[in-house]
Amino acid sequence: MTTISWGDQYRAAKPARVTVLEKPFAGLREGARLFVASPKVIDAYLRAIPTGKTRDVATMRAALAKKHKAEATCPTSTAIFLRIVAECALERVAAGEAVSAVPPFWRLVEPDGLLAKKLSCGPEFIGRQRAGEKIEKPVKAPKAVQVPA
Repeated sequence: MTTISWGDQYRAAKPARVTVLEKPFAGLREGARLFVASPKVIDAYLRAIPTGKTRDVATMRAALAKKHKAEATCPTSTAIFLRIVAECALERVAAGEAVSAVPPFWRLVEPDGLLAKKLSCGPEFIGRQRAGEKIEKPVKAPKAVQVPA
């Protein structure tokens, strides 16, 4: 069985596009404009995040949808492409490339998130990169408590 490298998957991915939904999907109505990103789009977004700063996937998806005049960015393909970009970066680092030369996926991937656990580097690498950039773990606001009237 031949395994395709993450770099090959990155290069083989279809170009980004906007599609009009033929049926409801991911909370969107039929006829909505959905942006389907690509690894290259995700890579560019990651490289634009300043050193020492973070974003979350929801913020990235909203920004990409707005930039491409769509109502939303596909959550499924975004997750897949983010993993491809991260694993491709890790392949490059393993081959001797400097960490500073690869897309900084650790600025988007939470060390305690599900994706971090799936990545070949594990959460530890992400934590070290964040610590090196002095990125503090974001404080999550507590959920609003409903008080009965």
